[in-house]
Amino acid sequence: MALPLVKSAVACTDFTRTVQSYIPQLNALPQQIYQSATDLQALKELYLSTNPLISAFAFSLALVPIVLVISEINRNYSQIDRIWSLLPTFYNLHYVAYAHAKGLPTQRLDSLAIISLVWSARLTYNYWRKGGYQVGSEDYRWKIVKDYVNSPILFFIFNIAFISLAQSVLLFSVTMPTYVLLLAAPVTKAQTPDILFTQVLIGCVFLAYIADQQQWDFHVAKDSYQNSAKVPPSSRYTAADLDRGFNTKGLWSLSRHPNFLAEQSVWLTLYIWSCWATGTNYHWAGLGAAAYLFLFQSSTWLTELITAGKYSDYKMYQKRVGKFVPSLWGEGMPSANAAGKKQK
Repeated sequence: MALPLVKSAVACTDFTRTVQSYIPQLNALPQQIYQSATDLQALKELYLSTNPLISAFAFSLALVPIVLVISEINRNYSQIDRIWSLLPTFYNLHYVAYAHAKGLPTQRLDSLAIISLVWSARLTYNYWRKGGYQVGSEDYRWKIVKDYVNSPILFFIFNIAFISLAQSVLLFSVTMPTYVLLLAAPVTKAQTPDILFTQVLIGCVFLAYIADQQQWDFHVAKDSYQNSAKVPPSSRYTAADLDRGFNTKGLWSLSRHPNFLAEQSVWLTLYIWSCWATGTNYHWAGLGAAAYLFLFQSSTWLTELITAGKYSDYKMYQKRVGKFVPSLWGEGMPSANAAGKKQK
């Protein structure tokens, strides 16, 4: 049986019943796929007879050798970055498709699927316009880490363990609450709070879009200013703002990373939604959201370390403006007259 028999919402969060009992399917899955590879009907039956969490996890593991080999051949370690915006939505759509195929109630999951598609579209567009899909483009942080490690063997191990494996599994794990919502569908009806959760998710995606757009507008104005020594006529920024080198206007005056705040809030909200649907305060599927928050903490630390080394005013910005959540006691950035110059 691909899904556990649960008679209550709380039972949907029982790890032993809903996850552990299906782990043996993971070991048998590669051989079963190989045997059914040329038979479409057999593949369909295999898909429906396999627990959807296990098949999603298996896919995340199958990606690891692919991205690892490509990254080592091209010496470009941003392969997971290129599909970052697609994988969580892929997993969410997988759960939705599975629920439809099994004839389960899908009102919650259908709403989540639409929001997830919008989330992917926004992130994909933002990555594309930054040139992330151009041949040879790579996240600058991997280059810094590689130089810091200064050992091909150690960096290869890092590529296996973190860049390829941990990140792929992470993008699977943030959608684990969707599996819990799938299990809860037959035993709990959609209610008004479900609408509120979808609205919060939409708000988070919209906030991330606004923050990304403000950052993009700033850098477009900054590039134009550096090339022409003139502030673009349509720009909302002053020469002092652009000389400072980093954005401190709009949402960026309240948070140093408003886009990251919204991004983390999406997956944290999904987890909280699954807790509400199952009547629990916490459960095992929250590990994905926790890992996602930890990744953003460490990644943001490295990003800010690099930025503070480039711009003289950034340390003052760190003191005055909260990293993610706006600081109630923060002073905000001073007027443009106090803007500093980019260090050379």
